[in-house]
Amino acid sequence: MLNFTHVFVGIGKAGGSVVDGIESDVVKVRINPGYYILRTEAYSEKIASFFSRLPENSLVWIVFEDKPVNVEIVELISENLPEGTMSLAYAFTPSRELFEESKPSWAENFETVFYDSLWEFLKRDIPLLEAYEEASTVISRALTLLHRSLEGEMVINVDYADFFSTVKGGNVGILRLLSRIDFDWHWGVWDRGIVITIVDEGVALRDAHTVLERFHDLLKEKDIIWGMISRKTAGTGIETLTLLVRKWGE
Repeated sequence: MLNFTHVFVGIGKAGGSVVDGIESDVVKVRINPGYYILRTEAYSEKIASFFSRLPENSLVWIVFEDKPVNVEIVELISENLPEGTMSLAYAFTPSRELFEESKPSWAENFETVFYDSLWEFLKRDIPLLEAYEEASTVISRALTLLHRSLEGEMVINVDYADFFSTVKGGNVGILRLLSRIDFDWHWGVWDRGIVITIVDEGVALRDAHTVLERFHDLLKEKDIIWGMISRKTAGTGIETLTLLVRKWGE
């Protein structure tokens, strides 16, 4: 069985906050765009050297806000990754839904570009900084749960083969950890994905299935891999980890 090195790269404050919050055994890297601007040549050499020496079978996530300097750093990283590395992006795009846009040139380097328009937070009319902070916490938890699930730390019927078959191929997508499901959101635009229900041990099995069935109705015509995790806590919480993608431009 292959072992994968998970590398999470946070560019800038938004990306760094997400990476700092990941609570699993991964490699974490923070990149400061200010240092890059002030000492471009030296900092670029440092970045290139680090990423060119990543081990085989690395799975690299790059988390950043979609701004020109960050994109420049993203392209520098991509140019120096070893052959065979799988690259995934998570971009903050406030008030912009990437699936509605043309594929940007930097996205060519990624199997899937996940994004967060902060729609769920901005619709509450809260300050943008607060939206970033809330979203960063949720994304950190989502990435933590996804990594632990893939590594077999939880009882689940989703594995690396399922994950790779879902994210490969030049996609745009979303990764969300939901404590409730907003049925007004645009679930219908996605083609395939992975949906994992996470339930505390104190939750009645009937309640967990009710949530799963309601979400299943939304995605019944899509190619979805379903999973469930029982969390060893005495609470009564139910969360849903959703990873959904579509081919860019379709």
